Amino acid sequence: MNLGISDAINKLPDGIKSNQGAIAETIENNVRSKIIREHLVDPAFYDRMSILLAEIIKKRKDEAIDYAEYLKKITELVKQVNTGMADDTPKDLDTTAKRALYNNLGQNEALAIKLHTIVNNVKKADFRGNLPKEREIMSALNEVLQDTDKVKEIFEIIKEQKEY
Repeated sequence: MNLGISDAINKLPDGIKSNQGAIAETIENNVRSKIIREHLVDPAFYDRMSILLAEIIKKRKDEAIDYAEYLKKITELVKQVNTGMADDTPKDLDTTAKRALYNNLGQNEALAIKLHTIVNNVKKADFRGNLPKEREIMSALNEVLQDTDKVKEIFEIIKEQKEY
């Protein structure tokens, strides 16, 4: 995942390297694995990446695109999955946590930045697993979101962010 596609292909065993289908499946499995591993950090973003991967795989299997076009599309997807950021992400969303909030709040940049600021101002050290500290953050989120279910959903994402 961290290598360029051509470097990754060159590092594959000879038996796989000579078979375009095997190369494609190896790449797809690695991308899928990363998507699954990172899903809790930003569910909305990785759901979109999973859909894009499925579309690329379908086009490849249906032979709707040639191998060169496939490699181009999968390279772009790998770039997005590795950075955790789509090409159209606003520049002010310069951290993983801000992007996760943005992606899971209907791509509302102002709301994402507002909640990011609130979390940074309210959170206490070692809040994860400490119910009173967690409730303090959730209460602050609820003042803005006014939706208990959404607060719970966003708080689970917040807990997965290394930044907080």
